[in-house]
Amino acid sequence: MEPERSFALLFEAPLSPESNTSIMPFHESAQGITVEDGHMLRAELANVEGEFVEAEFDLNDCIGNNNGAFEWGGGGFANSAEDISFELEGDDGVPILRAKLYNVEGETVDADINLAERLQNNDGAFSFDGHHEEEQQEEEAEPEEEE
Repeated sequence: MEPERSFALLFEAPLSPESNTSIMPFHESAQGITVEDGHMLRAELANVEGEFVEAEFDLNDCIGNNNGAFEWGGGGFANSAEDISFELEGDDGVPILRAKLYNVEGETVDADINLAERLQNNDGAFSFDGHHEEEQQEEEAEPEEEE
């Protein structure tokens, strides 16, 4: 009988409050990482005490579909996708989301995105590094010149 294959990454050293590493790429301090229903990221994430706590994050809140390509800062990608899959790839267990995304012509395009690029573990909770969203909010907050 073949052993069951595990996609979990184990966090080996407990974090201490003094280590100042409470925010890190989520997959480096997680176990049991899964994507359910095509868009719900779930895992047990280590907090600063080194305890694993259950966490979930809706990928539809930060990933969109831009003409058949995943786009950070968008939303609702799963509404225009099929064959969504998730795997931890390579020796480092990089979290890759793959799907066939519809483009404007209605054709499907193979797409993938590295979730570690922008998703982090913030003391046992998922967080999105939305620096592009912050820049957009700053631009919107700037007063317009009157003519």
